[in-house]
Amino acid sequence: MGLISELLLLPFAPVRGSGWVIGQVVREAERIYYDPTAVRAELARLEELLEAGEITEEEFDRLEDELLDRLEIATRTSAATDDGTTR
Repeated sequence: MGLISELLLLPFAPVRGSGWVIGQVVREAERIYYDPTAVRAELARLEELLEAGEITEEEFDRLEDELLDRLEIATRTSAATDDGTTR
C-alpha cells in the first residue's frame, strides 16, 4: 500500500490487528478440534462411557458419527496439505 493509503487506514489499524488475532485463534481451535489423535482419544473415551453404562446406545451412535466425521475431515485435510498445497 502507498503512504496515503496507510495514513487514511491508520484509524482502522486496531480493527485489522484484532481481525488477525481472531483469525489465528480460529485456526488454532480448528487444528485442535480436527487433530486425529484427539479425535481417536475421544472415540476411546466414548466407548468407555458406553461400556460403563453412562450413555445409551443411541447417544453412542450419534456421538460416534460426529467424531468419525471429524476424523474424516482431518484425514482429508491432512492429505490435501501433504501434497504441497496449503490450507
